[in-house]
Amino acid sequence: MRAVIFDLDGTLADTSGDLIAAANQCFIAMGDGPVLDAARDAAVALGGGRAMLTAGLLRLGRPVDPEVLDQWYPVLLEAYGADICRHTVLYDGAMRAVETLQNAGFKTAICTNKPFALAQQLLQDLGVRDQFAALIGADSLPTRKPDPAPLRAAVEQSGGLLEKACLVGDTATDHNTARAANVPSILVSFGAGREDVHALRPDAVIDHFDELHAVVERLLPQ
Repeated sequence: MRAVIFDLDGTLADTSGDLIAAANQCFIAMGDGPVLDAARDAAVALGGGRAMLTAGLLRLGRPVDPEVLDQWYPVLLEAYGADICRHTVLYDGAMRAVETLQNAGFKTAICTNKPFALAQQLLQDLGVRDQFAALIGADSLPTRKPDPAPLRAAVEQSGGLLEKACLVGDTATDHNTARAANVPSILVSFGAGREDVHALRPDAVIDHFDELHAVVERLLPQ
């Protein structure tokens, strides 16, 4: 069974606005007010909670103390979970592409470095959790992307076969995960991170989800 595995943040959905808002709640609690900007710091947001805290502390001219990051990271996660879907939107055509793949016989699943509970909550709030046969989060296994184990687990839990699977993502982390698992890498050019995905030399780059089915059929022929 062929399978298409998706990254979540920056691939299926632009989650940067809600992530930035959660990080700013931490800086407000520190007494500094909002430090990060949703438009300017979208790429930072998709690097995760500790990346946002680090960027904000550096912008404030403060030392990046691991103990400070450990102190505020759970606060950030709590703030994010409390208001996880105010600004988040699915990218244009994302779920239409998922449905097209399923109608063509593909299994679909998600492999993300977002904590499982938050990923589950977000997908449910977006109303699309049932469209994916499996969900693997950052804490579902002892390792996370770019280790290939989470991708392999997503394929297996979806009912697919690794030799007939590919990964759709938006960053070097996704590309390296696919390479480590020896599966094709498809990167989107529209992710909020704005990484130069062409420079990573993936198997394919798509500029819109309407292109995905044809690309997948080329990379994973029957």
